Amino acid sequence: MTLRVGLAGALLLTACTVGPNYQRPAIDVPRVYRGADAPDAAAAASASLGIEKWWTVLQDPVLQDLIRIALQQNYDVRIAAARVLQAQAQLGITRASQFPMVGAGADAFTERNPKISSAFPAYQANAGEVDLGVVWNLDFWGKYRRQTEAARASVLASEWGQRAVMSSVVSSVATGYFTLRELDLALQVARQTLAARQDSLRLTDVLASNGSASSLDALQSQQLVYAAAQTLPDLERQIALQENTLSTLLGGNPAAIPRGLPLTEQPEPPQVPAGLPSELLERRPDIRQAEENLIAANAQIGVAKAAYFPSISLTGTAGLESYALNRLFTGASTLWDGVGSLTQPVFEAGGLRSGMRLAEAQQQQMLLTYKQTIIVAFQQVSSSLIAYQKQREFRQQQQSLTAAAQEADRLSKILYQNGGASYLQVLVSETNYFSAQLNLALADLNERLALVQLYNALGGGWQQ
Repeated sequence: MTLRVGLAGALLLTACTVGPNYQRPAIDVPRVYRGADAPDAAAAASASLGIEKWWTVLQDPVLQDLIRIALQQNYDVRIAAARVLQAQAQLGITRASQFPMVGAGADAFTERNPKISSAFPAYQANAGEVDLGVVWNLDFWGKYRRQTEAARASVLASEWGQRAVMSSVVSSVATGYFTLRELDLALQVARQTLAARQDSLRLTDVLASNGSASSLDALQSQQLVYAAAQTLPDLERQIALQENTLSTLLGGNPAAIPRGLPLTEQPEPPQVPAGLPSELLERRPDIRQAEENLIAANAQIGVAKAAYFPSISLTGTAGLESYALNRLFTGASTLWDGVGSLTQPVFEAGGLRSGMRLAEAQQQQMLLTYKQTIIVAFQQVSSSLIAYQKQREFRQQQQSLTAAAQEADRLSKILYQNGGASYLQVLVSETNYFSAQLNLALADLNERLALVQLYNALGGGWQQ
């Protein structure tokens, strides 16, 4: 038995691991992102927005509470966590194949036969056996080590997949919350506009009754009131639907959503550094998940290649056996046996070759998926940078437009009341101001959504 154990140890020391070892593929990484504010090296090397914790980027306390609830209760996050547990359990199962399987057993029996004849007298027999069995499939070619390597990569892939889900949930909750606050702002503007137009209608009715305004002016004033009033039900509908969507993200039934800071008071970072594109390969969850899937597929090539070589296994049993229970634990009762076997595939009708081709094709697919994920990530970062910059410029211009529309509305009403303008001018200026206010609220929303998208594209949101 000692000889067999020594032989097994010698075999393991000289064992090899077939199949290719993983090396990260060469990737064409740009020096800076297209659309970054400053292309110089110093700016590119600055800290990226993507490494910031989500609560430092999204500073509304109510929004932070909503995100914390979502990260705990959202079903996509919980399902992703369950996948991690499954992968960890599968790793334990796969890794166990590298080690000997040991089993213990014990038997005891007694038998008594009556006397049949003088040639066959009565007798009673007692026997017992205690043994320990070992089965060890030697991993001489590294088949089980490659399987363990693939399973370990699958665990890491599932963990990065969970982080990708967390980033998506943070982004979705922030997007839904900002959209809700924009609808609240639009509803507030609509109600204020409706109240102002109702006051204007009352004034126009008084002027018409005194002969200072025509009935046409009164009808046009009514149109302004109805135009503002009709927006209220639709905005209230959108708010209720948005609250329902957010409730689902929070893992609960449809319910009212608490509010925090108004949309126009949401803090924004003074600078939005993108960082180095090469760092995105290490930080963005979907890229890391794709790479771990590639590592697992690469290891499976070694598993398929090991199937070409002989399988070596050792089986041994040692124990005690005696036909007298009182002598079971004596030296004379010792028993042992050992068997070594080697099995070489001879004819598999092309199955081994097809298995190798399958593993190589799957590895090639994962390689292309990995490269595609990187290309898409760079595109998303560049598009998000451009979108954030241009949405900020658009919002600034919309602020100026809204201020001009507000002043035009004020002057038109003064001129009308003093007979210097027609009510048509009041109608046009009020309509323009109302539209400008709604467009400004939408511009504020788009700027903040662009920031959320940029943060997500840079790989932020999963850091805890």
